[in-house]
Amino acid sequence: MVPQTYLDALTVEGDAGRRRQRFSQPGRTSRDLVALGDRGPVGWVCFGPCGTEMSTPGRAGEVYALYVSPDLIGQGIGRRLLDEAHAQMKKQGFEVSVLWVLCDNQRARRFYEQAGYQADGAAQDDVYDEITLTELRYRCVL
Repeated sequence: MVPQTYLDALTVEGDAGRRRQRFSQPGRTSRDLVALGDRGPVGWVCFGPCGTEMSTPGRAGEVYALYVSPDLIGQGIGRRLLDEAHAQMKKQGFEVSVLWVLCDNQRARRFYEQAGYQADGAAQDDVYDEITLTELRYRCVL
């Protein structure tokens, strides 16, 4: 869905550098969980306080990213990561979790819907190499 030219410009080194910088920021409020398999990391979820205005009373958390190695999708790794993120958000006092998912990513949308999320009507556009992709906001009561 994201243009190949944009993906081709990404590098492991560049991403690692950005993440190291983000991880070392004082007062960082996001959390990261990694799923490990026989070959090392096979999944990752990042979550924290909601980054957008919410009309829901109470505190809202947000799942910023959830990725699983493509060859392991469907084996429950993503669901276990999401469940643990939800448990930790609840411990932090969050009552609701939100996330953004690409409108055209039907597999991810089904995954989140099965986990209790529902689209709440909010949408935003992101531009990747002059291609506009729409994301929908999903919400789940914790």
